[in-house]
Amino acid sequence: MAQDASVYLSEGDVQVERHGGISTVSFFHPKSNSLPGRVLKKLAEAIKTEGHSPEVHVVVLRSEGEKAFCAGASFDELLSLDNRADADAFFMGFAHVINACRTCPVPIVGRVQGKAVGGGVGLAAAVDYCFGTQGSQIKLSELAVGIGPFVVGPAVERKMGLSAYSDMAFNATEWKSAEWAREKGLFMEVFAGVAELDLAVQALAERLSNSSRDALTNIKKVCWVGTENWDSLLQERAGISGRLILEPTARGILQQLKG
Repeated sequence: MAQDASVYLSEGDVQVERHGGISTVSFFHPKSNSLPGRVLKKLAEAIKTEGHSPEVHVVVLRSEGEKAFCAGASFDELLSLDNRADADAFFMGFAHVINACRTCPVPIVGRVQGKAVGGGVGLAAAVDYCFGTQGSQIKLSELAVGIGPFVVGPAVERKMGLSAYSDMAFNATEWKSAEWAREKGLFMEVFAGVAELDLAVQALAERLSNSSRDALTNIKKVCWVGTENWDSLLQERAGISGRLILEPTARGILQQLKG
């Protein structure tokens, strides 16, 4: 659990709880569960640590609250970026989380209780089995701020297909319904509300926690065949975002939004 509740509430944080073979990794940020670099780093570390623990058979990835699963990149941090090294490092934070999910030896179950934007859609796509609610609308909003969904792109395209990824990437201001996301493969099931969602997440996690860890690990490997180049691919994609966020178009949009 977070050591300092005041930091958790004001700056966001990551918490981990274990019950039997189930490890639940939860993240929070007061601004719609957006993800600053510090939270991204802790999230990647938690997924790595829990997934490689021999006692853990399944990881549940979730966020706090009921309205927003994840608002994506921290707007405040995007505004603060003023050099290429820091910009690349920020977007690599998303790459590290996606790669942590990809290389986690055990399955990750995603609990998407509300809206997901940008990097939040990437998180939902990077888990192995994802549930949503009728309120779990999704949007890739990056083009609207002068960049693009480059880092999350491989995860979204792998899960939903190139057509769905292209639709969201170019229609950056359009929300897609949870049912649309289910039809495209992001969500396995969509529930009426959070109570039903939690029951389904818990039921699946318990079944997986009682399964052979060796079998789970090998199924996970099979599911992710063809992604072995993602370490270099996502680094390249982070560089594209890092360059674009510093260009006049993106800076101008960010300043307008700030004002």
